[in-house]
Formats: sequence, structure tokens, C-alpha cells
Amino acid sequence: MTSAVDVITTKRDGHALDEDAINWVLDAYNRGVVADEQMSALLMAVFFNGLSARELRAWTATMVDSGERLDLGGLSRPTVDKHSTGGVGDKISLILAPLVAACGAAVPQLSGRGLGHTGGTLDKLETIPGWRAVLSNDEVYAQLESVGAVICAAGAGLAPIDRKLYALRDVTGTVESIPLIASSIMSKKIAEGTSALLLDVKVGRGAFIKDHDRALELASTMVALGADHGLATVAQLTNMDAPLGQAIGNAIEVAESIEVLRGGGPTDVRALTLALARVMLELTGLDVDPETRLDDGSAYEVYRAMIAAQGGDPDAAIATTAKASVVTAPHDGIVQRVDALDVGVAAWRLGAGRARKEDPVSAGAGVRCLVVAGDEVVAGQPLFELYADDDARLELGRATIASAVTIADEAPAPTALLFERIG
Repeated sequence: MTSAVDVITTKRDGHALDEDAINWVLDAYNRGVVADEQMSALLMAVFFNGLSARELRAWTATMVDSGERLDLGGLSRPTVDKHSTGGVGDKISLILAPLVAACGAAVPQLSGRGLGHTGGTLDKLETIPGWRAVLSNDEVYAQLESVGAVICAAGAGLAPIDRKLYALRDVTGTVESIPLIASSIMSKKIAEGTSALLLDVKVGRGAFIKDHDRALELASTMVALGADHGLATVAQLTNMDAPLGQAIGNAIEVAESIEVLRGGGPTDVRALTLALARVMLELTGLDVDPETRLDDGSAYEVYRAMIAAQGGDPDAAIATTAKASVVTAPHDGIVQRVDALDVGVAAWRLGAGRARKEDPVSAGAGVRCLVVAGDEVVAGQPLFELYADDDARLELGRATIASAVTIADEAPAPTALLFERIG
């Protein structure tokens, strides 16, 4: 009979686990037979010794099989989802899901909440009065058929072991393991029942993974897992050295998303949205130019229908805060960079983010970036607007964002928005 100690020592000593051992230990942990202390030891062994492709395939399959799988095969539209590894000002899902739906696909966007300096899609949408994040499987299916897009929380029945494992990784220093990240993301995406998946893997200062080679490894690992499980998967590495767009927060990112859906908004947000939409449509086989659906108002109408279908009021006023402050340029020059990490941490300290999953977030708090790299500025010119619910948080944000902009005499080198595509 397999024992937890046997499994732990096998991986600790650098040996591969067979499929039966992986199935047994994950199932036993899910049932409470294997203790947290033992699973913590196994996760640390995986952190240091990794998982082979065969081990990772079995690990992920067991996580998928720990719960239910949605069956979206009866929909009249082809299905495709997108997952982002998280960034600063990354409101792309709010625009992309209705845009791709307006082109004829069904987009089941299962999203999460923010933690630390990266924002969460659900936190943003919950600033809309009445909007519900939690839907039943039947509600998800019906909305995909009628509207074409749904953004909601992953149901408790999808890959439930992932919740237990993630909570344990969070308190044992084993979050930053590529095989464990890949299995966590992909188990939920496989279980949700979509036919195709686009992974937006962020890399840079404001990303979870700052090193390009590690981001490439994660992307390649997830694409291979998708193929192993019959899920057509493409990964696109994207730049997260600077914030996406001007708005970083919750309600203000919803407002900026609506601007893009109505044909305006920041050029980088629009460009990335269209680039990702084209890949998603390629995966579904739909021959539609998403730019036409963005410019003719079709995507905005789908967005409104998506919000209303989940109880939200698409015409509601955007949440604001009681306090605001402007940060100005200390001297003349040219903006060399706007650092995504510093801006993200400032938004977090202003109240837009959380340190722990159970912490509340402020709907209106955040940062508005008024300059980008390459802009010429003069002393006293506004660089940022900060929003918070009280003076104490406003001061925390001001202290953090002081180092976010670098101003010098020469123009910066141009940077790319898109890096490699995998798959």
C-alpha cells in the first residue's frame, strides 16, 4: 500500500512518482487522509525537484478528476477562454470577453480576485451595483448561449483540490513553482469545458514572473498540458514593465474598459485586446475582424448584456473616493519609464488591493497615470492622480509612487507590447 512518507521521500530524493502514487496521494489529501504537514513536505520536494511532463500530466488529471467538469458541447457557438497570469492595470478581460462574443464565440471567463499588487477581475466588476460573481453551472450555460460571454467566479465543484493545495502553497513558500502554477491554472481551465484557451502570460516588473526565461517555461508547460488533455492552447507572452492603460484600481478600470468598448481609451489597452482577440478567433475558426466589432459598438452592447444578465446595472455611476491627490514632476525632462510594480503597490496601499484573500478592497481607490514613457514633462506637471477613502491611505500611496517615474534628458528606447507566442 502506498504511504505518504513513501511518496514524499521518493520525490525528496529526486526520483519520479508513478501515476498511481500521484493519484493516491492527491486523492488521500483531498479526503483528509494525508495531513497538511505531509502535503507541505511533498510540495516543498516538488518545489525543489520539479515534476516531469509525465508526472505533471498525471498530477493535473487527478486535480481535474477531483471535481465536476462542465459540458459546453451543446452550445451553438464555438467556445474559447482566456487566462491572464495577472498584471497592473490589466482590465483586458472586461473588454475581450464581450468583444470575442460579438464575433460569434462563446467565452466562459472564470476569473479570480486580486492579491498584492495585481488586480482581480471579479473585484473590478463587483464595483457595479447588483453584479453577481457567483453563478450556477446552469446559469453559466444559459448566459453563454444567450449573450455569448460570462465572467464569473470558478464554481466550488471545479478542481476542488486546487483550493486546498493553493491555500497550503500560500503559507509554505511553494507558490512560485512552475509545475504547481501550471497545474493550478490548467486544471480549472480543463474542467470548465472550453474547447480552446489563450494564455496571456505577463512578464516584467509588474508581473508575478519577472524573468523572461521563467515566463517562457511556464507558458510552454501550460501549452503542453493543454495538448495532453485535448484542449487547444496558445500562450502569448506580453510586457508588464509598465502599467496597462492609465487606470489602476477597480471602478476606474471598469470606466476605462467602457471607454475602449466605445471606441476610445488608451492605445496600449486597445492594441493588446485586439491582438489577443485575433488569436482567440483563430482558435475557434471564426473569420471575423474584431476591430470592426469594437468600432461599430457591437462589443459594447454585448458587455452591457453580460453585466445585466448577472444582475448588474450597466448605467450605474462609477464608484469614487472621498480623497484625491496629484503627484507632480520634480523637474523638466523626458519620462524614461513608469514602473508597473511601484504603481501597482501604490494602488494596493491606497486600498485597491488586498494583502490577504479575506481582506476587503475599496471600489474607488487607485491610481490614474497621466504620462507614459517618452512623454516630455515640465516641473510641476501632474504625473499621477491618486484616489483613497482616507488621508492615511492617501499618504501611503504618495510615499510608494514617488519612485515610479524616472525622468531624464534623453528619450527612452522603444519597448514591445507582445513577445513570443507559444503554440
